[in-house]
Amino acid sequence: MSYYRVLGLEREPFSTSPDPDFFHNSAGHRAALCRLQIAIALKRGLSVMIGDIGTGKTTVSRKLSRALNEDENVTFRMILNPYFRTEKQFLSRLAALFHVPLPSGRMTSLDYMEAIERYLFTQGVERNRTVVLLIDEAQILPDFVFEVLRILLNYETNEFKILQVVLVGQMELLPRVTRMANFWDRVSAKVMLKPLAVGEVRELIDARLRAAGYRGTQSMFSAEAVGMICEHTDGFPRRVNLLCHNALEHMVMHDKRFVDLQLVHRVIESEIASDDFKGLLDEEGAEDQDAARMLRVVGA
Repeated sequence: MSYYRVLGLEREPFSTSPDPDFFHNSAGHRAALCRLQIAIALKRGLSVMIGDIGTGKTTVSRKLSRALNEDENVTFRMILNPYFRTEKQFLSRLAALFHVPLPSGRMTSLDYMEAIERYLFTQGVERNRTVVLLIDEAQILPDFVFEVLRILLNYETNEFKILQVVLVGQMELLPRVTRMANFWDRVSAKVMLKPLAVGEVRELIDARLRAAGYRGTQSMFSAEAVGMICEHTDGFPRRVNLLCHNALEHMVMHDKRFVDLQLVHRVIESEIASDDFKGLLDEEGAEDQDAARMLRVVGA
């Protein structure tokens, strides 16, 4: 798309989708990924990663999943929507995910559990594979799932846990698991993601632009603009990405060469106006004219 060529880019730099190619290697995110990888490599069993909405949990998860899927000695599966009505439904899902051999006939929860345990022994002990289950949005898991996972995590050799579980969730997950002492005590890696500092926001913006193909010698965002972006977004990566995307749109619409403080102010005002159902801009149809100019520039 010519929009990218106007900006000197090859692809969208500030998508809110969890693309591991755009993983931001901040100290916090790097430490989170490293701790999860170590816990899995050492087969320590249960790991928990929590953080507020927009702190980058899903992106770290996708980066982890890419690394695990590239390891031929790892069997990795993810559950992205962990809403289950019954224990049997959860066990059935696990069996389907891992292609667990099942006996014919009607299955009970106990039948599923025994089949899964046989599968884990075959994969984890006889074949020496690392079996990993990652559950996203774990804060909505029903209590009976935690109990099933606790039982499966008890399945171990003298040296290691046979099943590796990574729970990823919002902050509401923390009080739930801490209330269950017999579950919380099993957590080997406890990881919490926090918002970025202003220096890390600058690194995030520059890294994403470079990953998207930007090769300019001058930064596309001024230091003052980055400071305002950090202040307005509180350092949450998802909010940073959204604001930066809107800033690039405005940069094109107003024929700017880089994003300065004034442009960021304008984008923030547009967001506030939009939130209040007042339209993006009310300056004698300026927004319509700007959008039309942008379409002409990018050739859409």
